[in-house]
Parts: sequence; C-alpha cells; structure tokens
Amino acid sequence: MAIKIGQSLGLGQSLTMTPQLQQAIKLLQLSRLELEQFVETQMAENPVLEEVASEASDDYSSMEKEFTETEAVSGRLEEASSIVDQVGKNKESEVDWERLSNYEESRFQASTGGSKNNSDDETPNYENIVTKAATLQEYVLDQSREIDFTKVERAIAEQIAGNINDRGYLVLPIEDLAEKEGFDLEVAEGVLDTIQHFDPPGVGARDLRECLLIQIRHFKLRNGIVERVVESHLHDLENRNYSAVAKALGIPLDQVYTNVGIIAGLDPIPGRQFGPDAPHYVIPDVHVFKVGGEWVVSMNEDGLPRLKVSPFYKDMLKDQKAHPSKKNDGKEYLDDKIKSAKWIIKSMEQRQRTILRVMEKILERQKEFFEYGIQYLKPMVLRDIAESLELHESTISRVTTNKYVHTPRGIFELKFFFNSAIGRSDGESVANEAVKSRIGEIVKSEDQNKPLSDQQIMEMLGKENIDISRRTIAKYREQQGILPSSKRRKPF
Repeated sequence: MAIKIGQSLGLGQSLTMTPQLQQAIKLLQLSRLELEQFVETQMAENPVLEEVASEASDDYSSMEKEFTETEAVSGRLEEASSIVDQVGKNKESEVDWERLSNYEESRFQASTGGSKNNSDDETPNYENIVTKAATLQEYVLDQSREIDFTKVERAIAEQIAGNINDRGYLVLPIEDLAEKEGFDLEVAEGVLDTIQHFDPPGVGARDLRECLLIQIRHFKLRNGIVERVVESHLHDLENRNYSAVAKALGIPLDQVYTNVGIIAGLDPIPGRQFGPDAPHYVIPDVHVFKVGGEWVVSMNEDGLPRLKVSPFYKDMLKDQKAHPSKKNDGKEYLDDKIKSAKWIIKSMEQRQRTILRVMEKILERQKEFFEYGIQYLKPMVLRDIAESLELHESTISRVTTNKYVHTPRGIFELKFFFNSAIGRSDGESVANEAVKSRIGEIVKSEDQNKPLSDQQIMEMLGKENIDISRRTIAKYREQQGILPSSKRRKPF
C-alpha cells in the first residue's frame, strides 16, 4: 500500500494561554507585598494607569478620631456587605470602566487606607532617620581597627572577620585560610587568639567546645572542673548522663550539677544579638471577626494600591476617534495601553473576589476552629474547596499561598487550614495540626524530672481515641522543635 501525503480538516478545542490570562494567574499567586511591587512597576511602565488619590482635609491630621468597637464593627460589616453585593452583580457581567474610575475615586476618598502626600510636608524621609544595624562581621572589624596590628596582621584580621558566620563561629579552618591567602600559620593563629578576646565573648570560636572555654575564661569562671567538663564531656552533658561525668572526674554528683549550672549560663551562639535579618511583619489579606453571633469575612484594603484609568488619556483617545481625519500617530499605542490598564484593574478585582470566596468557604468548613480553637480543626484538602467553588485545585493552591488572614485567634496563612487526616478509633478523623498541638500540650504539662517518651505520648493519645504511631509522634515532635525525652529531663 502506497503512502500518500494529503490535507484534511477537523474540529477541535484547545486552551490557549493568552498573555492576559497568564497575567491574571500571576496576580492571583502574588503575595500582598509582591502585588504592591507589581503595581508600582506597571504604573511606571504604563502612563495610563493612575493610583486613586484622596484629598484629606487640612485639619484632619490634628484631630484624634476615636472609634468605638461598635462603630468599627459596623464599618467592617458595611464593607463586607458591599463586597458581597458587588461580587453578585459582577459575577458574569463586564465591568463598566467609566463608572469604575469615578466609583473607585469616591470610595477611596471615604476610606482611611491612603492619603496624598503634601509637597510642602517637611517630615524627613524614613531612610534618613533609620540607622542600619551593624553586622557581627563589621562589629569585629571595628574592634580590630583599635588594635595595633601590622599591615599583614590587619589583612589576616579582615579575612578572619569575613569568615565568621552569623552565629559567631569561624567557618573556615585557620589552616585553610592561611594556606589560601598565603599567610604564616603562626601569625594567623595569633591574630585569631586576639579576635577571640573581642566582644561578644566566644566570637571567632571554631566549635562549641572552644566557644564555651572562651566564655569561661572571659567571665573568670575557671575552677578546675568546669573546664574539664567542657573539654571532655560535652557529649555526656547533651545526653544528661551526669553520673558518667561524676564517675569520670571522680567528684560527687552534686558538684557536677553545680558546674552544669555554670555551663548552662553561657551562650552557645555568641552572634545571637547580631541577627542577619530584620523581623518580617505580615500584613493580612483578609479579616475574620465575629459580630452578633455571626462570623464575617472582610478584605483588608488598607494600604493596597487602588488603580484607575487616567481620564486625561481616555479623553485623548475619544478625541482621536471622534476626529479620524487628524494625524493620530499614537492612537494604536494609546489604545493598547488603555486596554492593558483595564485588564490589570479587572484582574486585581478578580483576585480580591477569589480570595474572599475561598476564605468564606474555609470559614464555613472550619467554623469550629474559630469558635473553640485548634483542637477542633478539621481535616481538609484543596479539593474540598475547589469542588465547592467550581475552581481547579491549582487555583486554590495559588490563592492560599502567601496569603494571610487575621482572626481573633491570631494570624494564619490560608494554607494552615488544609490538613491531612489522622484516624480515630471511633471512626472519625482529626487534623494533623490538632494532633501536633495536643502533643505540645502534653509535653508542656509533663513532669520535667520524668519526661514522657514517645511511646507514652502515643498511649495517652490512644486513650483519646487517636490512632497514631510512635514514629509519627517523633516526626511531629521534631517539627515543633521539641527534644527527645532524654534531653528534656531537668539537670537538677
């Protein structure tokens, strides 16, 4: 049979990822901070996009406006009600962009979320009044400059300071450093010994043993025994095997306890006060609160950029369309930018509506958690929310990643509410986060002189109809940073 080449027609459907759809998906998975940065970038690139500004009254800054709890709750309820109404009206309909620009501007003027900076404001910039904290490496270098080092010794000191990590330890062996940089090993060790006399005590140590010995020397805690314990018996201290230390040193057990108390007062992380990063503060995307026996979900719009299409460019485009005979070199460019701006605004609105809908479903399924606490957290997976909202699981995953909700029980990432199930002997199931919390409570209330083993914790949970293995308990305990029972025992 001969093979022939031919053409044929056929119908089929396929999903095309347009640039607009890709942008909408990208906006959905952005965190609040990333969204603000994205908006700033788009405003810089697209002259048609404008942030809605509000004119604050001249005397507003001098007034102290106090809101009672009732007034604050009422405002949140009105906001939530308006959002729900808007979602219902705009679910399938197109957005009226003419009304949107006017509505957003008027709504923003009534909000406390933003204000227009006065050009005559003499308040100094934030960057000019906040000082940058010195790093541990810079602090060590500053101290080395006060020492009468030679040129070579100063170069060695700079290399040593640069190889001290944020915990305060020298990460590169002094032998390797001397060989790598071509320094004399004896001179390098002498410079290191000088740096180990710097503040904070213990800085420049090569391991924990040396760090503790430096601090014992610095604080003048030498007594002939504490040094020997640190030098030769740190492993026994880690395992709380004090009888082995007493037997090896030939001293009474009480004397071991005394020296262990001295060691416990030392800091194994000398660079602790020089944290590498400033604390990161979370701004919640959603608020959940209870009013009159009912739980309410409200989007947090404070500080979030509100955008509109510039009326100036809209009028310019209308004028060009009304007078086609005029030379319109920038008409195509302007039309493209306005369409792009409208799509960004629409995508941001869709993002907020989707987050709100997802949080409402989470609240509906996890209401007992909000009422009574983490012990009542139910097992839930992404599919549960996806099916109820008729969305794909990947969409729910994007919505819940790096999005936070403020509740009366604290601030949680939306992914916190999705947990795997652990079976119970009565046929029910419990969320693994609830089990983790229960393990933490058991350990917290145990007798510190006789800490509970994983086997004992498993038996206690079994009495509460929770079927869980000892291995799983060990995993959950480690995830919470809880030490094994042998290391939780009080030394004395």
